[in-house]
Amino acid sequence: QQTDNYQLPLFTKDGDRVEVLLNATTRVDAAGTIVGVVGVGQDITAINQSQAELTRVANDLRLLIDTANAPIFGIGAHGRVNEWNRKMAAITGFSKDEVFGKDLVDEYISDEFRESVRQVLDDALHGQQTDNYQVPLFTKHGDRVEVLLNATTRVDAAGTIVGVVGVG
Repeated sequence: QQTDNYQLPLFTKDGDRVEVLLNATTRVDAAGTIVGVVGVGQDITAINQSQAELTRVANDLRLLIDTANAPIFGIGAHGRVNEWNRKMAAITGFSKDEVFGKDLVDEYISDEFRESVRQVLDDALHGQQTDNYQVPLFTKHGDRVEVLLNATTRVDAAGTIVGVVGVG
């Protein structure tokens, strides 16, 4: 029997904890009798520490976006809301849960501005950012509010455009 990718904590002679990724398999002799175990391990301590730091930074950034004193929204490549911070909720009256996954332009922009707002967002989805663009949004109570935003292209780790972030 074989065990793959088992994470095992070990301690060094000095008492330091080291994380090892272990692969183990039985060792048999010519007759097929089990005579031992062969294990191959890799020190993944630094990888785990880097992963923990990335998680911490991501959580810090999430908190920064959510609590910023500026309206921030995000849309994916198809125009659906995937980010909506507290300030956007305060301005519009719509919570993050209410807008998540909905088409920003079709649901929250008045008819006469849909084409121009859609163009700005489409431009950002093609790498052309727009600064200081006035976006008219509907509030939950049907009122119209004007928000001055920058439409910034959002990319993934590979540099592929995945959406737009609007920051006021």
